Amino acid sequence: MRGSDATSGSLFSYVDLESRVPAKHPLRVIKAIVDDVLVSLDAEFARLYEGTGRASIAPERLLRASLLQAFYSVRSERQLMEQIDYNLLFRWFVGVGIDDPVWDHSVFSKNRDRLLDAEVAAKFLEAVLRHPKVKRFLSEDHFSVDGTLVEAWASLKSLRAKDGSDEPPTPGRNGERDFHGEKRANDTHESTTDPEAKLYRKGNSQPAKLYFMGHALIENRHGLVVQADATQANGTAERAAALDMIDRQDPGSERRLTLGADKGYDTSDFVADLRRKCVTPHVAQKIKGSAIDARTTRHDGYAESQRKRKRVEEPFGWAKTIAGMAKVKVRGLARVRHAFTFAMAAYNLIRMPRLLAAAA
Repeated sequence: MRGSDATSGSLFSYVDLESRVPAKHPLRVIKAIVDDVLVSLDAEFARLYEGTGRASIAPERLLRASLLQAFYSVRSERQLMEQIDYNLLFRWFVGVGIDDPVWDHSVFSKNRDRLLDAEVAAKFLEAVLRHPKVKRFLSEDHFSVDGTLVEAWASLKSLRAKDGSDEPPTPGRNGERDFHGEKRANDTHESTTDPEAKLYRKGNSQPAKLYFMGHALIENRHGLVVQADATQANGTAERAAALDMIDRQDPGSERRLTLGADKGYDTSDFVADLRRKCVTPHVAQKIKGSAIDARTTRHDGYAESQRKRKRVEEPFGWAKTIAGMAKVKVRGLARVRHAFTFAMAAYNLIRMPRLLAAAA
């Protein structure tokens, strides 16, 4: 017999969000880790919000919601709140009851600076790595590093001469601007939309665009990100960030570490700095003038590091294609650093269900 398509309303509805989420859903594994991590940051949140007047939306809920935005490629915070409003899975993960109203999307903007000032993204990443279910997968001796370009949320039309000598775009939305024959450089020009974004090109045959640069240090066992940073885009940023992340990862230690990297890191200064830090530079050799010699390449560990170092591209690829980091939707280096670091933490979490299942 054919079923009826009529809609029948009911006066009461008893919906248990917990029962609506399948027992084997991968978000269950992630939520358990995230909840433990947020509990460990409770004291930090208490200091962050003390003496601020009215009760705010819990920062734990804001961070869980931001993780969902990364996991499910939600384009904007406005769309994210729409999803949380009618998506039972999202409500369950964030911790919003079935009858609870959702907050306005502007809450993210109002709380972002507060989270930035407390470096919550970096502390969240660190807390994720300390979690027992994550820590068991980390290598303590072998690492790889790389950087990636992150396109700024600014148009090339916003690039203006610092002395005001050039012509502005024609009036109106997306006004025309003729750049033909005009030489533009970071020393003489600056974006009016995001002054901290810098002109940079991927290669000689590539166009120059406004970029920031994201950096990640991964451990070689499973390719999980252990340090993350973002800087302005320039020719030395990758090497400077690598040294800084190594210092943060193993401060003051005299243990012998290895660091894999591509040819862009093969400079005499960088290799010498690594050796002074008791870090063996497993850096890919340039064809001519390499700072890496046979005392490093003759060991089997060098070849292994060269195979493992390519894993650093995986978090970059995931962050750009899934987590919205191909072109950031925030402006300013501090906000880009926060967004990039949080995306790296999200990448570690999304890896956990499969890693834990394989280890079981």
